[in-house]
Amino acid sequence: MPNANLVIFVGEALVYVTAMIWLLQLRARLGLGVFVAALGVMHFIETYLASVFYVQLPFGIVSPGSVVLFSGKLMIILLLYVKEDAATVRQPIYGLLAGNLLMVVLSLLLRQHETVSIVPGRTPDIALIDEMGGLMVWGTLVLYLDTLLIILLYERLGKWLRRFAILRFLVCGVVILSFDQLAFYAALHWLNDAPTSVLWGGWIAKMLAAIFYAVAIGLYLNVSRHPFLAMSDRPLGDIFNDLTFRERYEDLLSRSGQDTLTGCLDRSRFDIEGPQMLRAAVASKTPVSLLILDVDHFKGVNDRFGHQEGDRILQKLVEVMKRHLRDGDLLFRYGGEEFVVLCPGLAHADALGHAETIRVAVSAGVFTADEQAVTASIGLSSTPEDGASIEHLLSAADLRLYAAKGRGRDCVVGR
Repeated sequence: MPNANLVIFVGEALVYVTAMIWLLQLRARLGLGVFVAALGVMHFIETYLASVFYVQLPFGIVSPGSVVLFSGKLMIILLLYVKEDAATVRQPIYGLLAGNLLMVVLSLLLRQHETVSIVPGRTPDIALIDEMGGLMVWGTLVLYLDTLLIILLYERLGKWLRRFAILRFLVCGVVILSFDQLAFYAALHWLNDAPTSVLWGGWIAKMLAAIFYAVAIGLYLNVSRHPFLAMSDRPLGDIFNDLTFRERYEDLLSRSGQDTLTGCLDRSRFDIEGPQMLRAAVASKTPVSLLILDVDHFKGVNDRFGHQEGDRILQKLVEVMKRHLRDGDLLFRYGGEEFVVLCPGLAHADALGHAETIRVAVSAGVFTADEQAVTASIGLSSTPEDGASIEHLLSAADLRLYAAKGRGRDCVVGR
């Protein structure tokens, strides 16, 4: 009987890998959603089988849910990464996790119902739903880690096994499925007091499954002539960021505190960055200079040409200023046509020259619709001469900005 069970296992694995590869191959015609939905549906049955359905194989007691379905899913997810990218792989993983968490929440609500029996001898088994929900959430968390590790390992192995796809898949499967077996067995032992024979029998079976799926997927990639042999040129950190949505977070972070019109940082970011920079400068005893730039006669530009032209001039102004900023300088839109530049490590004497360079660049590079040069007045302050806080620098630079306007505009005042 154990040998017969082993033959059935091989048949199940063959059906699973053939069906999932077929759905993946048809994703251009059917849509990737069909493949992802099939992956999600199988998640429930594999978890149920892994918790209660075990058979005897020649080397131990094993569940087809854990060995055939879960192992196959992990290897298929790696195949999805090879065929698509990390941003695509993360979709089913996060979808499974969200669905399983929802299942746990709903099972808590289901307990509040007063049920009615309509089939003699049949009652709802809420305890099973609770157990399944917990196992599915745990299994998905483990799958999440498995996915991160197996993809990163696959890319790392590309340095040494660049042209050996089957071997790369095999090593990835052996390493990550070993981790997975230990992690899932811990949950089974805690919930169902599963014996250690389940751990060792399942591990041996998963190693055999890794061989089977690696060969099957490798043959498919060769037959389909997919250019999988070349490893990704992207750094591992970028791939990890894609898998964990960190690139979305970084993008959101970069956009938060950003002026929507000009693209430079806004007043809210200044309120954060300014004090931080001054504290760091005081601690390291390095200077910081602050420039306040105001566009001369900007109201007249809006009155003559309209606000759209005014917006264009501000955008061009920022473009010109950015070309002349140093690495490390931070540019903020502080008010309507008022901008602040923070210059870490720049002493007052050097900051005067820097501000003059920016002023000249603005008058030489920004023009109104009738080809008139746009000019700017700049007030400058620096630590330690003008104080050691952002408030002191702002106050001093603001006074000098008004002094620049009083001197006829289009000039820099630093004293």
